[in-house]
Amino acid sequence: MPSLKTLILHPEAEVRAAVREILRGDKLVRILGETVSADEALELHKAVGYGIIFLGFDFTEGMSGSELAQSLGASKHKPGLIFIAGDETRAYEAFELGAVDYLIWPPEEERMQKTLERIARFKSHFREIPEPSDWKESGTGVQTGEETLQLSLGEDEQDKFLSALKNAWDFTQTRQPEIEKLPVNQDGRMMLIPYTQIIFVEAYEDYSYVHTANQKFLTSHRLKNLEERLGPHRFFRVHRKYLVNLEMVTEIASLPGSNFMLRTAGRTRIELPISRRRISKLKQILGM
Repeated sequence: MPSLKTLILHPEAEVRAAVREILRGDKLVRILGETVSADEALELHKAVGYGIIFLGFDFTEGMSGSELAQSLGASKHKPGLIFIAGDETRAYEAFELGAVDYLIWPPEEERMQKTLERIARFKSHFREIPEPSDWKESGTGVQTGEETLQLSLGEDEQDKFLSALKNAWDFTQTRQPEIEKLPVNQDGRMMLIPYTQIIFVEAYEDYSYVHTANQKFLTSHRLKNLEERLGPHRFFRVHRKYLVNLEMVTEIASLPGSNFMLRTAGRTRIELPISRRRISKLKQILGM
């Protein structure tokens, strides 16, 4: 059964970590991001196309969870929404917004199992990670305003990349519960970019560009320094100029010559070739 791309949106780190732990090992869903902002969640959904979003109602800045649900309701690919709240007072509001489920936190194990059953029941409505039989020949496929960066990987580099990908998506390992953030000076303001919102980092002379779903920020950090900082958070150096967030690898396509390719999310995407002899290992990592 193909996995549903899943986002966790909640202001409390303990809740995000607990949702990750509850979903760990369940093949129905694959967590591909966390955020504390409904505005960022909307931009991530545009780039990634989530099938499921676990979300709260209230956030310190920007849209509320209800406003996000209204915005997503008008989108072409509406994800399934699982609202999380401390009591039952907002259940009616959640289901009026089309929620798949409403969880009173913390839920008991049996109650969480019912949530997974509801996700499975309505699964046909959600965007899914494609089955191998659905992989299509790669074409231009890039919408106006997008850019694709095609990288080459040697045999040893492919092995290292697949090993890093396996470790990044192995949630039996202990993860830090807090979302780390990268400070970036932008027009005199200090922006704090959550690591989970970074798709990749690109070296530029003695500086680096940090790419998110719809923006890029010039930083004074060298790529080597960012590799040391971001490496423990599921980032992998795929090229001398590029550092990729492995959780943002969201697409697979076939290439001429019996090879396959992985793509990252975002307006500017990175393509990474994987040879056919490694495809069985890749499928095992992806749970296919």
